[in-house]
Amino acid sequence: MEFHRPTDMSEALRLLASDPEARLLAGGASLVAMMNARLVEPTTLISLAGIENLAGITEIDGGVLRIGAMTRHRETASDMRLSGGRSVLRRAAGRIANPVVRNMGTIGGSIALADPAADYPAALVCLDAEIVAAGPISERRIPAREFFTGWYETALEPGEMVAAVLIPKTTAGSVGVYRKLARVAGDFAIVSVALRLAAQNGHCTELQIAVGGSGPAPLRLPQFEEKLVGRPLDDLDAAALGRALAWISDPVDDVRASADYRRRVIPRMVEDAYRRAVARLGAKA
Repeated sequence: MEFHRPTDMSEALRLLASDPEARLLAGGASLVAMMNARLVEPTTLISLAGIENLAGITEIDGGVLRIGAMTRHRETASDMRLSGGRSVLRRAAGRIANPVVRNMGTIGGSIALADPAADYPAALVCLDAEIVAAGPISERRIPAREFFTGWYETALEPGEMVAAVLIPKTTAGSVGVYRKLARVAGDFAIVSVALRLAAQNGHCTELQIAVGGSGPAPLRLPQFEEKLVGRPLDDLDAAALGRALAWISDPVDDVRASADYRRRVIPRMVEDAYRRAVARLGAKA
């Protein structure tokens, strides 16, 4: 197996295009484990650790946060610019595995793997984030809701790699909640819920909810969300939205839980996340 450590994106993309069996090595939290289990046997490993502009969180375009693909989970979990509605992502990052994994794992590596039970996908879909995909000719932006296409599948084309994640500004005064049901702390989600909520004069002005761990990609129902906007916070049936999300879910039976159990808990978790968001409104996120 060949090992390369390029120092710029163009070199990394050239190496990726030269070998169909090449794999990109970000933090290595998932890839190394898969290699040890012989689930993947790449002929070439391309480390991204030497490309400096792939790491870090910067503000661009009037408040959009650009999170480089090589940004560690611990950095995302501790960056207080991810506040208000955007705190959904910070809270999700803080629930990933354990401190060791959060110190080595990266946001780009995690979303490129596209595990439906991982913490980032639902949070990114909830926030209307965009994934920056770098290719041999140019970059393109992919909405998060279109990026996760199937079980461990993404919209990345051959020769493309995740370069960054873009988090748009959220409504002033909005709050974010991330809830995760897992067998033990740090495990992958049985079901996860990412929610952001904004209100004015006791009435909902914005509500976005995404559910993870219950299908090949995060679940979201924007048209249902829109019907709830304008309702009084104390008369908003979040559980009804949860039931609709459960209806469109496509979970599997696995060692963590049955598909039926996942469908049953989705409405309860959505309602719980909503109640926590209402309680958090007006408080510092």
